[in-house]
Amino acid sequence: MKIIDLSLPIDDTLEETHGAKIDRITHAAGVDHFNWVVMGKQPGGHERFEKGERVVKPEEIPDAEMLGLEIVHSSVHMGTHVDAPYHYGSMCEGKPAKQINDVPLEWCYSDGVVLDFTHKKFPQEISKQDVIDAFTKINYTLKPLDIVLFYTGGDENFGKPEYITTYVGVKSEAVEYLLDHGIKMMGVDTLGLDKPCFDMFKEFLDTRQKDKIWPSHFLGRKREFCHMERLANLGAIPKPFGFKVSCLPVKIREAGAGWCRAAAIV
Repeated sequence: MKIIDLSLPIDDTLEETHGAKIDRITHAAGVDHFNWVVMGKQPGGHERFEKGERVVKPEEIPDAEMLGLEIVHSSVHMGTHVDAPYHYGSMCEGKPAKQINDVPLEWCYSDGVVLDFTHKKFPQEISKQDVIDAFTKINYTLKPLDIVLFYTGGDENFGKPEYITTYVGVKSEAVEYLLDHGIKMMGVDTLGLDKPCFDMFKEFLDTRQKDKIWPSHFLGRKREFCHMERLANLGAIPKPFGFKVSCLPVKIREAGAGWCRAAAIV
């Protein structure tokens, strides 16, 4: 068995549409943090801490180090993540949309199929016919609950401005084709399912046509599905099908998405 990591990290060094901030308390600094927490439970403790008082000295702690601690301030759409129906809108198929905690785990672990669209280049998009042709090329027939991965090579630009501005989007007609075949989870190796947002925003503002703004996302108000964004390493999967995909999302209360460590299991 081989497990292939399909995930990108939450990275606070990158310029993003929704930036992340990570507070890192080192092992050595953890001793002071311990003092601050413990003394904060005592009357006037924080004031005494600020004046230099400590209840524990570093030499009293093994190796003068406490546990390391990182506190992440981030959108749930940073790093590799699963978008739940609630992200697309408050209602789906006429009922309250599923939040990330409501997503059935059966949608998140299933047979995978990867479709190669690396021949597509920005500003091209992936159409329904492109998807049909891709399945024909690999001689594969979809079945319900397959997890379909769109391989464009977009992750190669991770950390560059191009990652945000020049990637290949997926048309709503292509998404709907998958839904017609019982697909509940799909994934892209780009920033988003739709085409780059700033191009999309401009087209919408120029035309004021409702079908120009988040068409693939907003399809999720009419038809229930999830999708992953910011996948990576899809080219490392050695065959187009015959493997499993695991993309179990982190449970976050009242959220429309959750981070996941997506993997292909061959």
